[in-house]
Amino acid sequence: MTDFHGLVAVVTGGASGIGAATAALLTERGARVAVLDRDIAAVDPLAFLAVNCDITSAAAVDAAIARIAEKFGAIDVVVNNAGIGASGDIAANHDDEWHRVFDVNVVGIARVSRAALPHLRNSPNAAIVNVSSVVAVVGVPQRAVYAASKGAVAALTLAMAADHVKDGIRVNAVTPGTADTPWVGRLLDQAQDAVAAGEALRRRQPMGRLVTAAEVAGSIAYLASPLAASTTGTLLAVDGGMGGVRVG
Repeated sequence: MTDFHGLVAVVTGGASGIGAATAALLTERGARVAVLDRDIAAVDPLAFLAVNCDITSAAAVDAAIARIAEKFGAIDVVVNNAGIGASGDIAANHDDEWHRVFDVNVVGIARVSRAALPHLRNSPNAAIVNVSSVVAVVGVPQRAVYAASKGAVAALTLAMAADHVKDGIRVNAVTPGTADTPWVGRLLDQAQDAVAAGEALRRRQPMGRLVTAAEVAGSIAYLASPLAASTTGTLLAVDGGMGGVRVG
């Protein structure tokens, strides 16, 4: 497919996991892709424009977006994928951790989208795709801070879609289930019994396996594509049935 031919895409958190899979897929389908990440050592500079950027800094974000627009002459697609995890119930994390998670997972989306907005308004194929999570709509133990932040991402997505539909900017989100990513790998490494913890993660999704980064990337590409020109304000589940299917 070449549906992204001629388009410029920005992928935050694009150096690994879902972000890396998305950057690769958009490139394969014709986009010129800029990857924003705090660590760009693993990003192929021949395939992508790699930009070191901490999305908790408005100045860093503004400079990164300006560099991308100057390099490519436009920005058509923004994929807000960068995010951090957190474990524990409502009492497990101090205020600083709540602020840190929201600063990255929610305010980070606002910073990147705000900086890109003037360029998106000039694009005939403008799209923003945010990465939320199934825990925005399904209660899962020991994910209070993370779930609250991803619920905010879902609500923010709908608000942005309403605000910018008249600008010709489509805004959607994916809500992945537990995905086979480096973050989940680190989570399992911290478990007392990594094998049992991994099996529990697989069992709670009706399909009986983790979601792959490539599957989430495919859904992001669908929402970002000009072929989905009538889709906005949508939260697309990629969760192995976790949000809507009950078995047994």
